[in-house]
Amino acid sequence: MPFKLSALTDLITLPFDDIIDVRSPAEFAEDHVPGAINLPALSNAERARVGTIYVQEERFLARKIGAALVARNAADHLQGPLADRPGDWRPLVYCWRGGQRSGSFTSILQQIGWRADVVEGGYKSYRRLVVKALYDALWPGEVVLIDGGTGTAKTRLLAQIAAAGGQVLDLEAMAEHRGSLFGPMGEVQPHQKTFESRLAMAMARLDPARPVFVEAESSKIGRIIIPPALWKPMIAARVVEITAPLEARVGHLVTAYDDLVEAPEKLDAVLQKLVRYHGHAQIEVWQALAVDGDFATLAGELIKVHYDPRYARVSRREVAPEDRLDLPDLSDQTLSEVAAQLVG
Repeated sequence: MPFKLSALTDLITLPFDDIIDVRSPAEFAEDHVPGAINLPALSNAERARVGTIYVQEERFLARKIGAALVARNAADHLQGPLADRPGDWRPLVYCWRGGQRSGSFTSILQQIGWRADVVEGGYKSYRRLVVKALYDALWPGEVVLIDGGTGTAKTRLLAQIAAAGGQVLDLEAMAEHRGSLFGPMGEVQPHQKTFESRLAMAMARLDPARPVFVEAESSKIGRIIIPPALWKPMIAARVVEITAPLEARVGHLVTAYDDLVEAPEKLDAVLQKLVRYHGHAQIEVWQALAVDGDFATLAGELIKVHYDPRYARVSRREVAPEDRLDLPDLSDQTLSEVAAQLVG
């Protein structure tokens, strides 16, 4: 009997050992149920081929060719990734809308003796729950923003808050971007849908009776847009502003952005993007510092000349004195003490 997803919280307590996404690798890459493994019933090319035959030639022929391909790919999965699964293994399988791909694959698993089920409505039913959570509702609990200039270790503070038992949403980790021109963590960010899946499931695990701490962001993190369910509460949230000495901020940046320090060509490409703000002469000075390996001076210059002035212009929040924390340093000990204070 197909398994029906009524709420995202259903995924937290699933009575299954694995979630299997049998869609093509391209579909899986765009988005998937968090934690699912991809065992394609059809490859990207095979899916395109069967779809073309279905539309342009004959539906029966497309189904026959598709069935043969699914059986062949299922055999590869059984002899490969699934070879070590025990007899009492119980998987949950889904495809795009709970149709032929997941049905065919699940039937094969059931014939072996595994207690396999399909998701009713497939990925589309899951996606509807994500959209409902992020676009049709608002987070009902309290949101607390951790704000501060570049280099004030806001992300590290979030980690300390989580370690102290507080609830946090690390949006930059979900978006794989640190929220500035120097922010990309990899070659490309995830798809918007992938970010939304990560966010929706993280929010589903939160207790609305307790505050959730979030780093202050603009409405976009790189090219990822924060959905309204969280963005609207963020706009109205209580703000805790962190300040720290320049030397401490510089030390944090040099450590946190070690990927740029170790990739001169990547750092140079980002500096080039700042020409429109500061002109060629200033960028050449910063490029020279990078070539000389003087990253501490470079970080300090970027804070004073680029980031702090921009932060002063865009920050419009009125922060109460008790919510402005002037830290003597950004050591783990100091951040741990601040986290304990915030969690209370």
